[in-house]
Amino acid sequence: MYNARERLAQREWIEELERAADALSLSEDARSTAIDLFLSDVPESDRSKRAVVASSLYAGSLIAGDGRTQGAVAEAMEVSRLSIQSRWKAQLEAAGLEPPSW
Repeated sequence: MYNARERLAQREWIEELERAADALSLSEDARSTAIDLFLSDVPESDRSKRAVVASSLYAGSLIAGDGRTQGAVAEAMEVSRLSIQSRWKAQLEAAGLEPPSW
């Protein structure tokens, strides 16, 4: 779990997540879930944060029933689809959630 200090420290990335969520027209539930997923597993390297934000958005949209394609999320976050594909299932598992089996 994360604390308020962590949320403040990651404000720039949360704003980036919100910008992409606006572009994708995601619901508040999807945004909130994506923020929780990101803050629960923030990487040390700034270089990795954009990809983790993207995978958080993708997973958050799935959980909220507001699903978007990996390609759409990748485009909104300006990362490769592979960046999302290689992270989202592990991110859900780390959060104690079971990824879909399809």
